[in-house]
Amino acid sequence: MILYTMMPHELIFPAEAAEESKHRMIIYQGVSLLVEQIDTDHVQVVRVLSSDPQHYLNEQLCPGAKISYANLGGLSALY
Repeated sequence: MILYTMMPHELIFPAEAAEESKHRMIIYQGVSLLVEQIDTDHVQVVRVLSSDPQHYLNEQLCPGAKISYANLGGLSALY
C-alpha cells in the first residue's frame, strides 16, 4: 500500500508508548531539541525542533549527537 500524504510518519503509524517515554524536549544553546537518555551522563539528539535552517547545519545539534548533562546545566533544561 502506498500512502501519498504530507502527514508525518509518526501520526500515521504511532510509535509504542514505551519508546516515546524515553524522549524528552530540551532547550540547548537556545534551540529546542527532542532527545533520549542513553546513559546516566548523556543524552542523544533525536530531532531538531526548530524552523531556523542554520540550526540544522550545526554539527553539535544534528541527530545522533551526544550531549553531556554537564553542558545542559543540570536537569532544569529538561521538560
